[in-house]
Amino acid sequence: MTTYILRRVVQAIPVLIGITLFTFLMIHLVPGDPVSIIAGDKPITEERAAQIRSQYGLDKPLWRQYTDYMADLSRGDMGAGLHSKRPVTDSLREAAWPTIQLTIAGLVVAITLGISLGILAALFHNTLIDSIAMVIALIGVSMPIFYLGLLLLFALSFNIHLFPATGTGGIKHLVLPAIAVGFASSAYIARLVRSSMLEVLRQDYVVTARAKGLHDRIVITRHALKNALIPVVTFLGIQTAGLLTGAVVTETVFSRPGLGGVAIRAINARDFPLIQGTVLVAAVTYVLVNLIVDLSYAVFDPRIRYG
Repeated sequence: MTTYILRRVVQAIPVLIGITLFTFLMIHLVPGDPVSIIAGDKPITEERAAQIRSQYGLDKPLWRQYTDYMADLSRGDMGAGLHSKRPVTDSLREAAWPTIQLTIAGLVVAITLGISLGILAALFHNTLIDSIAMVIALIGVSMPIFYLGLLLLFALSFNIHLFPATGTGGIKHLVLPAIAVGFASSAYIARLVRSSMLEVLRQDYVVTARAKGLHDRIVITRHALKNALIPVVTFLGIQTAGLLTGAVVTETVFSRPGLGGVAIRAINARDFPLIQGTVLVAAVTYVLVNLIVDLSYAVFDPRIRYG
């Protein structure tokens, strides 16, 4: 297991380096002068512009700027924001926790609702319950996150006043954003669980378990569901990036602080160090989640072993 983890970490290094290089080039090759962004609305002389370029290393060739950035990054230094002048690591650290909360809550909604709908649809195949579950899944797949968020705000916050509309705080502040970000994923999970369960329920070991007189609840939870969840686990690893992206949109709709707001402000202001730091954090998170997903296969399928 340790050897496998080390091998995956080593394989992830060139991927992360490629992401930093791609982001660096995309940011620096788009039109616009970062000196004017740093100077703000104040008039700036040629001498002052040259001083800013020298201070931030903007007078160096692109390849030298990138190697300097990677050298600083290897020491854990992501640089400082062009506007705030604060270390990027501090800005991301403050914004990360609300986004992590929202992503975890969205996963809970997606897994709970998706698995429940999928199991019901499979157990009551070709019945009204199956049709209702699939209609709900179709709505979740079709509806954009921002539109669902606005509907939730209108129905449960502005009209009924059941949940707060914006901001952070207790669990109540997290309910509507979590539903908005997790509903679409729950729809995909429901369809996956339904198809997997229908296939697994026809397997010989499930038929044998029922022939032995085991209760349906035990057959479903201990035998059928465990094997049916393997494709769901794979999907969750891929969907993590989607949940992070959805969190960015949802944070904007519900006026929540987080990485989404930081990313949008950084892009609008062309704050190069902050954009690079945000993208790198998202990439590292994606790599780690996929590693955890790969390792979880051994939990659901004892035949899988990592050497």
